[in-house]
Amino acid sequence: MWATGKTSQIAMEMRRYNLAVLRISETHWTQAGQKRLATGEMLLYSGHEEENAPHTREVALMLSKVARNALVGWESHGSRIIKASFKTKKEGILMNIIQSNQEQKSSGTRQRTS
Repeated sequence: MWATGKTSQIAMEMRRYNLAVLRISETHWTQAGQKRLATGEMLLYSGHEEENAPHTREVALMLSKVARNALVGWESHGSRIIKASFKTKKEGILMNIIQSNQEQKSSGTRQRTS
């Protein structure tokens, strides 16, 4: 998603499938922040705090216009976890969406012996 044009492409697919919230892993963006796209979607992203950190393991949430309007707040919890809270139709009830990306441990090949 770090490459130019990927964000717009993802937003287009999100509209095509009529999704309100899309959880994204491996965004390859540093820092945490939010961007509003020209088409109305909003991207919330959580990455490494250091600007020169490797572009790996970051997570994001892409929100439709409807979800963006229901957004109460969001929090970045490091490079691997992001949480967003939304109003629901039921008064006083919030819906939380959490996106995380767990570090993958490399697994060596195991040989079976008979």
